Amino acid sequence: MIKIELPAPDVVITRSKQLGEKVEAVISSEYGFTDYHRIPRDKGGIILFFNADDELMFVGKARKLRPRVKKHFEDNVSPIKNHRHEVNKIAVITVIDPIDREIYETYAINTLKAKYNIDKVFYK
Repeated sequence: MIKIELPAPDVVITRSKQLGEKVEAVISSEYGFTDYHRIPRDKGGIILFFNADDELMFVGKARKLRPRVKKHFEDNVSPIKNHRHEVNKIAVITVIDPIDREIYETYAINTLKAKYNIDKVFYK
């Protein structure tokens, strides 16, 4: 038996009320994630999206974290496109090795039962 433990998140950002003028970043202005700049730009890892009840909505992986998070809020093909306003917290775990990213993503989807991940699901 292989024991897998999901590492603690390196960065956790939560939605906050946007005060003042809108800024050009869609994720900040429309969805309220003002400390989006804390997500590493050129590092790979796992992204976990949570709702207000702290339920896991979606797990994703990326070679470059910040652009991928941004795409989830701008893209028309993102699995969370109809649920973007539900996202209340984004947790980011930096994982350099692509094989480790794949393992952690699949593990997180199946142990934490991500709501909107439909592939890589073994717990049906």
